[in-house]
Amino acid sequence: MARLDTSKIFRTAYENGIVVPGFNIPYLPMMEPVVRVLHDCNSFGLIMVANLEFHKFEAGSLAAIRNEYEKVKDEKHTRLHLDHDPVIDEDDQRIDFLSIIGEALQLGYESVMVDGSRLSLDENIAMTSLVIQLTAGKVPVEAELGAVMGREAGSLPPYEELFISRKGFTAPEETARFVRESACSWLSVAIGNIHGAISAAGKQKDKPQARIDINHLKRLKDAANIPLVLHGGTGIPKEYIQKAVANGIAKINVATAIRQPYERNLDKRIKAAQNAVYETTCELLKSELSIGNSANFFK
Repeated sequence: MARLDTSKIFRTAYENGIVVPGFNIPYLPMMEPVVRVLHDCNSFGLIMVANLEFHKFEAGSLAAIRNEYEKVKDEKHTRLHLDHDPVIDEDDQRIDFLSIIGEALQLGYESVMVDGSRLSLDENIAMTSLVIQLTAGKVPVEAELGAVMGREAGSLPPYEELFISRKGFTAPEETARFVRESACSWLSVAIGNIHGAISAAGKQKDKPQARIDINHLKRLKDAANIPLVLHGGTGIPKEYIQKAVANGIAKINVATAIRQPYERNLDKRIKAAQNAVYETTCELLKSELSIGNSANFFK
């Protein structure tokens, strides 16, 4: 049987109301328990790394992640994805994002994300289009429209203030144009979700319990007509996640939920930290996302 490519997997997920979790790996020893639990639960997920995880955590490099993945990969249950590759990063620095994506493609990453969310609409479209040209249609390209808050320098405003003001929310009136002109494969949207803190002072604090504006999401789904992505999935109540998946969210990113248990157990031994990742991921797959046996959909 031919191996199903990542584009078809996400189209299947989108059309059948299934969510594919993407697990960020800021520390290399986290990868093995994540892949193992995906196999044990017969679930499908992405193994991911973002640019900031090389610089502010211990992921090492694109090659280090790829090499670790090659040791443990399970093609029925996993694919390798380059997460947030920003044009402008959380410290307001311009990044050589095209060279990072080019390296990821050479290393065999099976989907990539360009994050132009800190740009104007026109420039975001233009930069995303450059990535589409670079990939030459060989792998799916995720983009972001709107601004998923949480990784900016300085403190985050109170969550209720962000939600009520709709600050950073993806604009439905811009979405159809963005998808049409950029030709992105998947679109990360801002609908009340927020990223976990990455600063030394904040990264072990509990995230605010975020929620999702489902009516806003419905308008984005109608405008985009492609798989949508929810970043900052940790801390959003299950009922919101279920409604989001029913309304176009085909990928949900998970970082804080598995990173914090790993870090909190490192003072014991690596094995204890890995066990904490395994147990947390297992609970998430079975209870929070309810996607045990989801790999059966992607044969």
